Amino acid sequence: MKEKRSIITAIVVVMITVSSVWYAQRPVAPKQASWGDIITESRAGGYQIISTDELADLYHDSSRPQVLIDTRQDWEYRTGHMESAVNFPMEPTWWSRWRKARTLEDFLGPDKEQLLVFY
Repeated sequence: MKEKRSIITAIVVVMITVSSVWYAQRPVAPKQASWGDIITESRAGGYQIISTDELADLYHDSSRPQVLIDTRQDWEYRTGHMESAVNFPMEPTWWSRWRKARTLEDFLGPDKEQLLVFY
């Protein structure tokens, strides 16, 4: 009887271990950001969302100098970007953005009022 109980216990332990490993290693699809998520995050960060038409108007207004920061990855920037845009790659995770926020502030300098950042 003791031997039977030990075998059942061993089988249960193996099944729990296999289940735990499977659960930890299962593929998980990343959540796609919705427009509502972007609006919420921009408001929380103090950013203003503008339309592409507004961006074009600001971009062509030579009386107001602008700095365009393209935060896409290097390879995305190389496939095409707006003229005079500066690449400052940031991964699309909150941890990466939090880590690089101070570096971006140092990169931009003290005058950040006319900043346009796009993803």
